[in-house]
Amino acid sequence: MPSNVDPAPETGPGPGPATGPQPGTGTRVPKTGPGRPETTVPAEAVTPLIRGIAVLRRLTEADGVSSLSGLERATGLARSTVDRITATLARMGYVRLDGRDAVLAPRLMELGNAYLASLRLPRLLDAHADALADELDESVSLAVGDRDGIRFIHQATRRRAMSLNFRIGDLLPAERTAPGPLFATEWDEEDWTRWRARRAADPEDRGFPAVPARSRPYADDGAPDQRTPPSQLPTVGDDFEQRTAEARETGWALDDQLIEPALVAISMPVREAGRIACVVSVVSHTSRHTAADLRDTLLPRLRTAVAAMERELREAPPAEPDAASGLAGWTGASKQELGREFVESLARGLTVITAFGEGRAELTLTEVAQATGLARATARRALITLEHLGYVTTHGRVFRLTPRVLGLGFPPLSRTSLPEIAAPHLTDLSQRLHDSVSLAVLTGDEIQYMGRVSTSRVMSVNITIGTRLPAYATSMGRVILADRPDPRLPDLLPLTPRTITDPAKLRAELDRVRDAGYALVDEELEEGLRSIAVPVRERGGRVVAAVNVAMHSSRRTPEECVRDVLPELHAMAGRIETDLRVAGRFRRVPLG
Repeated sequence: MPSNVDPAPETGPGPGPATGPQPGTGTRVPKTGPGRPETTVPAEAVTPLIRGIAVLRRLTEADGVSSLSGLERATGLARSTVDRITATLARMGYVRLDGRDAVLAPRLMELGNAYLASLRLPRLLDAHADALADELDESVSLAVGDRDGIRFIHQATRRRAMSLNFRIGDLLPAERTAPGPLFATEWDEEDWTRWRARRAADPEDRGFPAVPARSRPYADDGAPDQRTPPSQLPTVGDDFEQRTAEARETGWALDDQLIEPALVAISMPVREAGRIACVVSVVSHTSRHTAADLRDTLLPRLRTAVAAMERELREAPPAEPDAASGLAGWTGASKQELGREFVESLARGLTVITAFGEGRAELTLTEVAQATGLARATARRALITLEHLGYVTTHGRVFRLTPRVLGLGFPPLSRTSLPEIAAPHLTDLSQRLHDSVSLAVLTGDEIQYMGRVSTSRVMSVNITIGTRLPAYATSMGRVILADRPDPRLPDLLPLTPRTITDPAKLRAELDRVRDAGYALVDEELEEGLRSIAVPVRERGGRVVAAVNVAMHSSRRTPEECVRDVLPELHAMAGRIETDLRVAGRFRRVPLG
């Protein structure tokens, strides 16, 4: 069935589909932007997969949330098609449907995680980048080349009023960055031709939403002068070929306010087997360093860090393959349950991306089919489609993911915090139990509420986000304290006649909580208040937060809390942990 969606990228260059007539009986797709050539969809391409990826791309461009009608307008798809696609993505956990809006969900990051895991660089080099950022007290980035652009794969950002705001997966034009000239030293003439064509077609860099556009001069009425020809636009990036030649000679490159005023950076390549594996950049503000300062004062330390990174790549043992998805059976069951509303070919096509990962950077068609549980013919059509869209490349008989996979939701999701991850789960449980549900973290001797959904009852628990309470007298505090080897206990003051104030009794209670996996606090914080809590664990198993259900003691007996509420609470915590593990695989998820 012909696709009415342009498979070429809507933002940025990246690896795009082949242009011009293709062998076979493909479908021609008209150009949709300035300088955009017509493309041909291969005859065996999976149209629902093309359309589904178009929806994910539009949601990414919309910073993670869009109305369904907005997706209809942006993609040119029929509303019924958008509804089926978003329903499928919601079933996969990649999108959350919130009224009339579609919202990207943390589990979508497993697609980008598959690329980052297969790349191996974040696992090996992130700690080096973080250490360099700590030593220099400057932001440090790792980037890979994406055709005539660059994409970030790691950010170690300093917290300042003026700080770096790029996200993992953000795409930047090569000519406006410090890493760009270094990657361009390995370009061939076809790469340079593509770069020149893109510059001519998009003179204002509107295709790169992560960077400020190259503004047009203003007319007399104060509005941008649309009549200004591209040749008269600001010349930022026009010296790119010269900068590339200099980078080839010196082995490093500078960004002297090419992205925006006051932002400066210095970069060096990290090589593996003679080729550039990634580029590390130190990024600063002109109030701290000029570009010349970066070169004179920080370049020696950058060289040392790069040498350590290259040694890490040389000495790292081969990666052990991690577990593949094997979701083919799940997609079939979902199709049986949901019928026409579940687009199985879209789900299976996205599952192919998750076949790649740690120790599985290059896979044959047979290996992809085995990893996913798909038939070879189904896996082959999905790979043909993903290669056409630029998410997969072929090298002989093997396939590899490209950096473009990071463009499927990763940038807006890479800043997701634990409260944001938990919020929809808290809401869902509160609506089902008709009780208040909360998330809290430990801050010193207190818990601090980071997420909360309350009920509208005459008798309800009146606590707001940010509220702090003594950890020893709360259910959430106890499940977090129980995970600590030897928790420090403050003075145990009696808040009600039932508050445990004997340290030995409290430690015994914490032991019981640790063994049971939950805490129930009955009128120890406030008379009439009963709550039950379970822990939330990060990827490594450490308890980082807790969730609870709180109610007036007249609502449920303690036994009813354990019987009716605890299983629901454990299930919700499990869903939060699943999202947290995906979101935190290659980044630290902020707890607040």
